[in-house]
Amino acid sequence: MIRTKELVKVFRTDEVETTALNKVNLEVSEGEFVAVMGPSGCGKSTLLNIVGLLDNPTEGELWFNGTEVSRFSERQRTNMRKANIGFVFQSFNLIDELNVFENVELPLLYLNMPSSERKKKVEAVLDKMKIGHRAKHFPQQLSGGQQQRVAICRAVVTNPKLILADEPTGNLDSANGEEVMNLLTYLNGEGTTIVMVTHSPSDAEKANRIIQLFDGHIVTENVKKLL
Repeated sequence: MIRTKELVKVFRTDEVETTALNKVNLEVSEGEFVAVMGPSGCGKSTLLNIVGLLDNPTEGELWFNGTEVSRFSERQRTNMRKANIGFVFQSFNLIDELNVFENVELPLLYLNMPSSERKKKVEAVLDKMKIGHRAKHFPQQLSGGQQQRVAICRAVVTNPKLILADEPTGNLDSANGEEVMNLLTYLNGEGTTIVMVTHSPSDAEKANRIIQLFDGHIVTENVKKLL
């Protein structure tokens, strides 16, 4: 599903040049659950942003579902991203002015889906994630764990091929964090490919494979269990 070849990302200002990724070669197969670990500033989030088509690399190749996308325009990246990739963030990124139903519905609006079809899809995913009873509540009326559950609903409502999770339990206590990880494991068991950035060794243990980044390089890979 994902393949990078000699991937480089350099951030430049007038005075400073920072290499965030340095010749990264990575493959993620369909149905895998991959955890990316490493110290702060090692390039984890940069890698996730490029794989998630939020940014282009400076050099190298990025292949997504058989298409080389490293030089895509912003519009091309957006079109491919909205149909194929769901995101889960540490800070939930829910819109306070929208209720749970409306937050989850948002990606479907970008796909110009008819109202009746949107309603069915949102209700189905809310029920599946056991948060349907909160459909009319607003984010500030929910616990952190519930907000992240809603964020996961929003990420999967379009049936994406890939979910990218950036520190999905970082703002949660241990009980809510465990619940969120169980949800991601469940989704992976249903066939969704997941790439997750995390500092948590216990969260990483849920993955099939753990990749360690350091100074923009992949330094180790550890396969946890056979798919």
